[in-house]
Amino acid sequence: MKKYEIALKKPLKPDITMMEIYAPLIAKKAKAGQFIIFRVDEEGERVPLTIAGTDKEKGTVAIIFQKVGGSTLALDALNEGDCLHDFVGPLGVPTNIAEMGKKVAVVGGGAGCAIAYPIAKALHEAGVEVDVIAGFRNKDLIILEDEMKAACTNLYMCTDIGDYGFHGFGTDRLKKLIDEEGKTYDHVVAIGPLMMMKFVCRLTAQYNIPTTISMNPIMVDGTGMCGCCRVTVGGETKFACVDGPDFDGHLVDFDETIARNRSYMEFEAMKKEEHICRLRGKTNA
Repeated sequence: MKKYEIALKKPLKPDITMMEIYAPLIAKKAKAGQFIIFRVDEEGERVPLTIAGTDKEKGTVAIIFQKVGGSTLALDALNEGDCLHDFVGPLGVPTNIAEMGKKVAVVGGGAGCAIAYPIAKALHEAGVEVDVIAGFRNKDLIILEDEMKAACTNLYMCTDIGDYGFHGFGTDRLKKLIDEEGKTYDHVVAIGPLMMMKFVCRLTAQYNIPTTISMNPIMVDGTGMCGCCRVTVGGETKFACVDGPDFDGHLVDFDETIARNRSYMEFEAMKKEEHICRLRGKTNA
């Protein structure tokens, strides 16, 4: 196979796709929690994606992405046999599996379950008792249910509207497991939308349970030089690409990060043909 060739393309949902990319050096070294940065072509933007899994024998790296912008749409337009221009990694600090204890709850929200899954799998393979709480808006949006079930001790599915599994948010299910079902955890891992992770951390702080979250801020170079991925952790500036993406959730300034992300909403809402690139001086159409 050629370098960065798409070995497998599998739609998970109409707007979510899984791919396996031939990148044997990355597959050999990658660990749970790390990410790659890809470019579709030489004029494409650099986009980070968490590594969803690896196959060292085949030399492939799995990625799961949601089609939410020009670059992910361009990526999804490629098919098996096509090649990416760049596929760099593994980047970031691996999740610290060894220090999480013997009982861990992994809480995933929506597309964040694609990131939660490899961490749960790594914990499970290390002999940890893992409870996975996977939350989605409704049944039609559920992904990776079978994979998550095989990568944990107990899987608790949740939907906001109650059409599948527990009726409520992942935080509600976690609270019920602790308060009503007598569950105890040495550590909690929360991965998903910022607001979801914020409230998981607010809950676990009440029980003094150490909590790790995975940050996915705006990122450009993946080396810490651009500063775009900066987050405030314990009053200090950290860079998600080199210091993270995992951080102590009880120390993260979620309000600051949420406010920074919202500052770009106007541009993200623009139609492709309306956006003028300041570097190229023309529309992206």
